[in-house]
Amino acid sequence: MEKVKFAVVGYGHIGKRHAAMIEGHEEAELVAVVDNDSSKLEDIKDREDLKAYENYEALLMSDLDIDVINICTPNGLHSEQAKDALERKANVVVEKPMGLSKQGCEAVIYKALQVSKHVFCVKQNRYSPTSVWLKSLLDENRLGEIFMVQLNCYWNRDDRYYSKSDWKGTKDMDGGVLFTQFSHFVDIMYWLFGDINNIRSRMANFTHKESTEFDDSGVVSFDFVNGGIGSINFSTSIYGANMESSIAIIGEKGSVKVSGQYMDKVSHCLIEDYEMPELPPANPPNDYGEYKGSAANHHYVIENVINVIKGRSMISTNALEGMKVVEIIERIYQEA
Repeated sequence: MEKVKFAVVGYGHIGKRHAAMIEGHEEAELVAVVDNDSSKLEDIKDREDLKAYENYEALLMSDLDIDVINICTPNGLHSEQAKDALERKANVVVEKPMGLSKQGCEAVIYKALQVSKHVFCVKQNRYSPTSVWLKSLLDENRLGEIFMVQLNCYWNRDDRYYSKSDWKGTKDMDGGVLFTQFSHFVDIMYWLFGDINNIRSRMANFTHKESTEFDDSGVVSFDFVNGGIGSINFSTSIYGANMESSIAIIGEKGSVKVSGQYMDKVSHCLIEDYEMPELPPANPPNDYGEYKGSAANHHYVIENVINVIKGRSMISTNALEGMKVVEIIERIYQEA
């Protein structure tokens, strides 16, 4: 059984998560890790079966046999580093967001077409049981015409989060909370309902004036291209801990609401001639010590990468979808 060979670029919280999922898969092999902070490589630098680099260019210039390069670096590096990986003739897994501009994402897609390689965008919340269930409701037209959708994202990101990083909170590397904290939820909304237009945005910075170069909160309203109106209310100024991530859907034949801190619980379901099924339990959120992130579903992402490369499956979230989410967020910020 030939193994798919991976390299992980960026060995922080998410990079280590990718590495663990790769090493836990019987058809995958982790051959290299890159991080410009040598202290993050201490636990692996003496391993004979794994190369550790402090420079991405050194990996690109090496003669290692690499099938997939996973980009787990700061947001502002994603597009350029993905292009570099494609130039090396490797497939690419790129963490959210795919980039900080539609233009940057387009350049990645163009390069992938030139070298005939795959680009996998990490949107692990699509694998959550509640997301899969919502998608089935929409695909089966259980709710009929969609009237209204409300997405609420209320998390805590205080000085514990920003003080330990030299890139978080910056416009050029972080990009904003819709890119870093809430792009997974914008992706779920796009996955379920499609594109939006007639965007109206209001934003403010309540508690991060000294720690970020962008607003921490916003109220956004819009129309769905496919019909219905929607809104997003978001903030990282919630005191103490994450409060909720929720989506409420009001339709012609029923209404549902998925809520909880990580959009992992069904809090309302009333649909014509429909009985709510019992959903499998959700995976816990990614634990980063002093704060928590979205669902720990990265093993599904790695599984999909391997299946696609071995010709057994299609990409679950392709580069065009990754670019579309970036474009939606970019337009929301432009309207503000």
